Amino acid sequence: MFRKDQYQLLDFGNGRRLERFGQFVLSRPCPVAEGVSPSEPLLWQKADADYVRREPEGGNWRSKKAMPLSWPIQYGKLTFELKLTDFGHVGIFPEQAVNWDWINRQIKSAGEPLRILNLFAYTGGATMAAAAAGAEVVHVDSAQNTVLWARRNTEASGLGDASIRWITEDATKFVTRELKRKNTYHGVILDPPTYGHGPKGEVWKIQEHLKPLLEMCAELMAEHGRFVLLSCHTTKLLPAELEGMLSGTFAESKGRKIESGGLALTTSDGRQLAGGIASRWFAR
Repeated sequence: MFRKDQYQLLDFGNGRRLERFGQFVLSRPCPVAEGVSPSEPLLWQKADADYVRREPEGGNWRSKKAMPLSWPIQYGKLTFELKLTDFGHVGIFPEQAVNWDWINRQIKSAGEPLRILNLFAYTGGATMAAAAAGAEVVHVDSAQNTVLWARRNTEASGLGDASIRWITEDATKFVTRELKRKNTYHGVILDPPTYGHGPKGEVWKIQEHLKPLLEMCAELMAEHGRFVLLSCHTTKLLPAELEGMLSGTFAESKGRKIESGGLALTTSDGRQLAGGIASRWFAR
């Protein structure tokens, strides 16, 4: 759980979410908050910046005061550089913190050095969680600027000497090459977008390309593979569907099980905001 001075979900409603990231309060669009009324209407006046979406994609930030180019927040010993991007993201998905903790526990409980593949790795939260637990990590993302962002986070978190290999590549193409090289992994982490492009224009559609990618990841797993963590923010996918994709590829067996559920953030008054779904295949 984040310390309150680092991150808080303050309120949500009317299709938006109000969050504190360190010293700044931000208001952003949030489709799952449509049809819901805010519980603290006056609190929204404290927003330092509001993101306004422009169709068909992109948007801009409107700030009430000068905002820095970037600023840090911490989760435990991990440090994240945040900034206002043209797409309304800031460089962190706080609902993933429960998965970072889970990754850390899985690696520490293994009793042996693990090699982990992190696909669609974004700014490196899962990579840092795995590296901090002692794993060797291969970090793959299709955007060079995002890979560089993740490397800065790693340095800021005191993990500059950790065993991390940085790859700017389309996830499917990289996994295909790893199979040809006969490389194997003890764990695979995936947080794919609904839709996206690789560095050379490769098209990614989660409904079309996720299942074949999972099947290739199954071939990459070492004989004694420890875990697969699959999460996404695709609103059309339910936890049961995600689990079905995972169980169809990584079947439950002796010593292995699958669990699935929603990711969520909670306000101080106990209201929960859905933040995606996750499915995990792991050693019992």
